[in-house]
Amino acid sequence: MAAEHATYASFALAPATRAGGVLAGGAHLITHREFTDFVVDGRPLLFRLADLDAVSPLAADVPPAILAERVRALLLEAPAPLPGGRHLVYGCPECADLACGAVTAVIERDGEDYVWRDFAWQTGDRPDLRLDGYRGLGPFRFRGDGYRAALTGLLDRAHDAREDGRRVLLVGARATVLNKLAAALRSIGIGADITHDPSGVPPEELRAYGAVAFGRAVGEERKEEVRAAFRRAGADVAYVSGLAPVIPLLVARTEEALDRRPRDRRRLAGLRATEREAVVEVSSRCRVGLTVHRVGRLRRTHEHVAFDGVLPPGSHSLPLDPESVRGEAFLVARTSGEVRVAAVPH
Repeated sequence: MAAEHATYASFALAPATRAGGVLAGGAHLITHREFTDFVVDGRPLLFRLADLDAVSPLAADVPPAILAERVRALLLEAPAPLPGGRHLVYGCPECADLACGAVTAVIERDGEDYVWRDFAWQTGDRPDLRLDGYRGLGPFRFRGDGYRAALTGLLDRAHDAREDGRRVLLVGARATVLNKLAAALRSIGIGADITHDPSGVPPEELRAYGAVAFGRAVGEERKEEVRAAFRRAGADVAYVSGLAPVIPLLVARTEEALDRRPRDRRRLAGLRATEREAVVEVSSRCRVGLTVHRVGRLRRTHEHVAFDGVLPPGSHSLPLDPESVRGEAFLVARTSGEVRVAAVPH
């Protein structure tokens, strides 16, 4: 039964971050995660759980179909994911495995209201409330209209991001790079989701992506499986692969891939490189910034501004410092609203 004596609490959602990093001694890498947190009576619910390293199920890097399923469950429009009507409120930020431990609660309807009660720390099918319950936390009674508006608003914003075509699917094995890239893309308004297997994603979801970015560790067989899934869905996407794991470079290449305008409608019409110069083509007078991204010894990355100035229409040869392009190097040319990427030949 719903908690009879729970007083009304306000319910809202807010963006939150679990910062990444490395533990002392570099023994373990902490994965950067972005998620939407639950705000109860103006305070993030996570703050009421002292020293808990966890994220909500509304993570920014889950595919839209999974996010929608989780929101529907919180709205009680889909079955509860755990026995006893229990829902995961906060889980492991590294693997989301219940075995690592999670904060769960019973969510139920009472008339038009939603009630969250019996919060507990759970590692198996059912928690022991006497041993693992969070005494003093809840129950919370939320007015149905505000509760539904907050959760459906999250889905509306995710839908709007998909509709504008500025969305990319990241496929790879290096979680650290993928999470950093996803965070960087979202910071400039590009939606980014991470997956290892898109075969189970509904066709309408796949058609919402404008590009797919493969990590270097993804083999050709796996790439073809991903391309086949998009072909079956009738999705016309651009594919990005082969670049060094340098976040600004990967962001630039993704931006370029999402720009599907014909060449004759671009200011920055072309970019190519030799070992000594960059050749930049512009269709109208504009300011161009040219940056070199290089991976040196010990996989360290280096950045060098090769040119920043106004160019008239035409093709322009810009000299490159031989030291700045030694090893594996890439050029990124930018002008207002446009970007081009080119590899420097060895």
